[in-house]
Amino acid sequence: MIVICFGTFDGLHKGHLNYFKQAKKLGDYLVVVVGRDKTVEKIKKHLPIKNEKQRLQEVNKCELVDQAILGYEHDDITKKIKIIKKIKPDIICLGYDQTESEEKLQELFPNIKIFRLKSYHPEKYKSSLLNC
Repeated sequence: MIVICFGTFDGLHKGHLNYFKQAKKLGDYLVVVVGRDKTVEKIKKHLPIKNEKQRLQEVNKCELVDQAILGYEHDDITKKIKIIKKIKPDIICLGYDQTESEEKLQELFPNIKIFRLKSYHPEKYKSSLLNC
């Protein structure tokens, strides 16, 4: 079973690793979509500290991840739909702090299971806190 998850991953930390671990338990093959610099800037109103190539490289080195890919630029819901259709996952995992609606995704992809994963000490392991 193919699992897909999304994020910025601006400096991998224990929260990210826990996110990958939870996602990996749900299937056999974990695909992680790393947000593009322009997308991150649009959503978070600032550029990540590490550029998209550095972040992709870090995620690719993680043993829990089977494949890491860059998202599409200006990754609105249309682009997420495009990448989900391309990868054809069995499961979509959302982070506790991601704004995508599980219900909306389920309407768009009725044959894909959607999971909202639990946080891992968000008061300590959140990139916005660690990268200040």
